Amino acid sequence: MIDVPDELVVSLRTHSGGEGAAFAGALPGVAGRFLQEWGLRPDGAAMYGMCALVLPVVRGADGRRAALKLQMVDEETAGEPVALRVWGAAGAGAVALLEHDAATGAMLLERLDERRPLAGVADARVAVRVLARSLARLVRVPAPPGMRGLGEAAERMLLAAPGAAGGLADEGERRLLLDCAAALREVAGEPGDRLLHWDLHYDNILAGRAEEGRAGEWVALDPKPLSGDPGFELFPALHNRFDASEVLWRFDLLSGTLGLDRERARAWTLGRVLQNGLWEVGGGARRLPADHAEIARQLLGRN
Repeated sequence: MIDVPDELVVSLRTHSGGEGAAFAGALPGVAGRFLQEWGLRPDGAAMYGMCALVLPVVRGADGRRAALKLQMVDEETAGEPVALRVWGAAGAGAVALLEHDAATGAMLLERLDERRPLAGVADARVAVRVLARSLARLVRVPAPPGMRGLGEAAERMLLAAPGAAGGLADEGERRLLLDCAAALREVAGEPGDRLLHWDLHYDNILAGRAEEGRAGEWVALDPKPLSGDPGFELFPALHNRFDASEVLWRFDLLSGTLGLDRERARAWTLGRVLQNGLWEVGGGARRLPADHAEIARQLLGRN
């Protein structure tokens, strides 16, 4: 039997309600099924994120160490195996997909070194440079047909922006959110066609293992993929390990490494601030997170 960490059960219930609770309850059986069907044996303690259970395993057929990832299939996760296959074929630096079951979303992935996330690199500027190079490799790849699109998401955000701004308690933040929407409106008609990761922060890049031929390589994982403009990818690197004095340095380094037009990248990054602001207000918040507001102010030249 596989023990599902209590923290994961709580997270699934919090974010997905009854459906999440049912998924958590079914996880031991689903894990047991794929351990048997794919010839795997457990090889260490279970790991987890907000919505996924990851089991370190060894494949019996060849002794290869791997990771069994189990998560709910939804709009964000449905494209993950598709993206991993496309990036794998292009040699774009993403984790390798070894097996996939479409009905359950179960994936068998290459094992990376979970003890060495990019977040553990002490020098933040070194970490930003690594992340920028990883992003540059990923976004060179065109999105495959059928991938969810940034254009549709931008339309929904723009429709929701006035109501969300009205829900903020601070007049300055209301103007800030509406200015983010105005910037997004300028670029929304050209949403782009690159394959985006959407959530590439410093904990979603791990060191590769020598036995996988990845010695010295940093490898991206856990995408929530969509088709769009690479400028929409920059926000996590600004928000995570936040440092107000580094915002514009990071933004310029990222947009330069990816070869982006700075003004378009600025507009899409402000669109990402808008997206997060909509989620915050939708969850009952009356203020924007302070770091989000600071990023927006700096990109708008308000400091």
